[in-house]
Amino acid sequence: MLLPVVLRVVDSILLCATLPLVQWLTSQPQNSLTTIACLVSCIALFVVGEACGIYRPSRGRSADSEVVICTLAWSLTCIMLLLVGVFTKQIDSFARSSMVLWYVICGLLLISSHMTVRAVLESMGKRGVGMKRTAIIGANRLGYDIAKNAAQSTDSGLSVVGFFDDRGCERRLATDVDLPFVGNTSDLLAMVHRNEIDHVLIALPMRAEKRIQSLLNEFGNTTASVYIVPDFFVFELLHSRWTHVGGLPVVSVFESPMYGVDGWVKRALDLTLSLAGVVLISPVFVICALLVKFSSKGPVFFRQKRYGLDGKEILVWKFRSMFTCDNGPVVKQATKGDPRITRVGAILRKTSLDELPQLFNVIEGSMSLVGPRPLANAHNEHFRKLVRGFMMRHKVKPGITGLAQVEGSRGETETVEKMEARIALDHRYIREWSVWMDIKILIKTFMVVWKQDAY
Repeated sequence: MLLPVVLRVVDSILLCATLPLVQWLTSQPQNSLTTIACLVSCIALFVVGEACGIYRPSRGRSADSEVVICTLAWSLTCIMLLLVGVFTKQIDSFARSSMVLWYVICGLLLISSHMTVRAVLESMGKRGVGMKRTAIIGANRLGYDIAKNAAQSTDSGLSVVGFFDDRGCERRLATDVDLPFVGNTSDLLAMVHRNEIDHVLIALPMRAEKRIQSLLNEFGNTTASVYIVPDFFVFELLHSRWTHVGGLPVVSVFESPMYGVDGWVKRALDLTLSLAGVVLISPVFVICALLVKFSSKGPVFFRQKRYGLDGKEILVWKFRSMFTCDNGPVVKQATKGDPRITRVGAILRKTSLDELPQLFNVIEGSMSLVGPRPLANAHNEHFRKLVRGFMMRHKVKPGITGLAQVEGSRGETETVEKMEARIALDHRYIREWSVWMDIKILIKTFMVVWKQDAY
């Protein structure tokens, strides 16, 4: 697509132009390090920006969210540059005044340019400039979903002409999509030959293999670009993507989104925030430990066996909040008014302070700050037999907090229906994951924990 290329070019120009300008404004000398810093900053911004999503289609993202994401990406980029400067011992080559001014000026320009470029491209798309005239073969649910997505995403580059289908009107699915049914595939073929169609999207079910092959043969002698939209919605997809196995193209059905650069960025965010958290709230750690120690008999910390990434067993740290430390094949869930919970434990659980020691799990790499909450092994083994797709939540590291916890599924899950609701939110987190999503969940967590009843 044009948008990512334009944004990267504009960002590169801004980065490479503002640093020399700032050095001139602060009377700092320019040398070869200025050029190197510009190149490194471009590479760092491209990597971080891709993980944060600033080079991906906005798909209706609000202006406020766009500003926050751009600010986050630029801030993380500057942190990476500072680390590189410290590691290479070149940090003293740049005045602090220059670095601060560059961060502010370049950050404002990056935000402004992204907002401007997107507004211009979206405006062009609404007027039909650069849009590809697109036909959809298949007046079915998949075809209608494609049309809706194209209409809602003005940066998709697609202008859908209408639907084409060889079936009779009695077999076509009724819909509220405001697009016409133009005709059958013979009519479409004639339009393609008259150069009235640029793209053809085949939205037929996978079982229609012979029909799809026939269409490919018919449209193979035209100049239109032909795409097959796989009807994978019959499956419960978990962050699907195209990849290769042994040189053959395949589509992942159950996959983790935290691979490659995205995984590195998430890990860097986990380490940075968890280390800062341990340092900043160390007095709280000490106070909680003393309260647990002197309020009831037993250890301060409780390490429970739980499933981590890919179902591998990990030991999760918690402040002990009960008189017992159940860790066997049978573990009773904590409930409201549970007599096993100590008076201090009730306070710790209500405020989620009992989870603070899991920052050490994050630092060692067995957990993440955000992810599906890990359950006791006994609960895993019980619910995996009752809830479809239960173990797919282990395609990512478990988290101290998660989407389910800020969307109302925190606490006891005494029924299968409640567990199904939690698992659905865990799956949604994996499908829609982004760095910005993690940050929003962390912010919401602080607001949610105080509104929950102790259990």
